[in-house]
Amino acid sequence: HFWVPEVTQGTPLTSGLLLLTWQKLAPISIMYQISPSLNVSLLLTLSILSIMAGSWGGLNQTQLRKILAYSSITHMGWMMAVLPYNPNMTILNLTIYIILTTTAFLLLNLNSSTTTLLLSRTWNKLTWLTPL
Repeated sequence: HFWVPEVTQGTPLTSGLLLLTWQKLAPISIMYQISPSLNVSLLLTLSILSIMAGSWGGLNQTQLRKILAYSSITHMGWMMAVLPYNPNMTILNLTIYIILTTTAFLLLNLNSSTTTLLLSRTWNKLTWLTPL
């Protein structure tokens, strides 16, 4: 799991987007096909380990690409945890994940934010936008 944040950080945003979204389609589709014959306890154990690795890895990050990469690891763990119980929910979750991650990457590309500090400065420029 720990190569994903480093690779995502070192690639252009478009490549990072493909790595974190498109590259999930093949493993999820294979897991979906074989989900009835999966060892549920092993899958849940690996899912929990992925969830913990992604969550802990993203805690002290300031680089937005690394945060998104660790988030991707965590989301994959959640999808694998749900898979043996409701495979269709996993596909729905993956679809929503791809849409939201694509939106996040496109927005980061639009305003050229690379760190949480730069992203917060972008929000400071929106002083005309008042809370409801």
